[in-house]
Amino acid sequence: MSEKQAPEVVTQEAAHKPETSFSKIQKPLILAIVAVLVIGGGWFAYQQYVVKPKEEKAAEALFKAEQYFAMDSSRLVLNGDGQYKGVLNVISNFGGTKSANLAHYYAGISYLKLGEFENAVKHLKDFSTDAKQIQLLATGCLGDAYAELNKKEEAVEAYKKAAATFVEDENNSSEYLFRAALLLESTGKTAEALELYKEVKNKFPKTDKGFQADKYIYRLSNEKNDLAE
Repeated sequence: MSEKQAPEVVTQEAAHKPETSFSKIQKPLILAIVAVLVIGGGWFAYQQYVVKPKEEKAAEALFKAEQYFAMDSSRLVLNGDGQYKGVLNVISNFGGTKSANLAHYYAGISYLKLGEFENAVKHLKDFSTDAKQIQLLATGCLGDAYAELNKKEEAVEAYKKAAATFVEDENNSSEYLFRAALLLESTGKTAEALELYKEVKNKFPKTDKGFQADKYIYRLSNEKNDLAE
């Protein structure tokens, strides 16, 4: 009789083992789930009650400055008009927001127009966007600021980077690549300049700079050099 009961006892013990194992991990598992929910809820609350209101206030603060930017009133863009504060205030008080990032763009362009090139570099370097056409223009303007400071190597790199950012904008891309070639030529790097003129011609043949490139290519290709007899 006892021999017949033995398998049943073993089976019950085996069935009990998974239940016992689950009991051991049940508490840590529940705690882990609760932790995830708390963190997720905290992130949502932070986004909803801290980030969102800050973004809204920053956008409101930037609104008037954007109007002045459209009017080409650079000083008012930067410092405001007494009633409305400018982009420098947005940058100082709303760091980390989308509006503060955009404020760097407005500040950089405004300083460039005012001839304050060091400040233009500072702010344009701090700006970035996924909108490639805007990024192209910002990086191109950074090149202009470097060029005005006679930092030609930095200017060339910025122009080349701008030209490669959004090649679908053929007019601006060819313009900045052409400026890079001109700067290289002015520093005596004619071989590098020649390659860029050729790139302008090949990549952007229907643009104004694409048409102009031929005469620069011809001139540099026919210039005498130290190796010529």
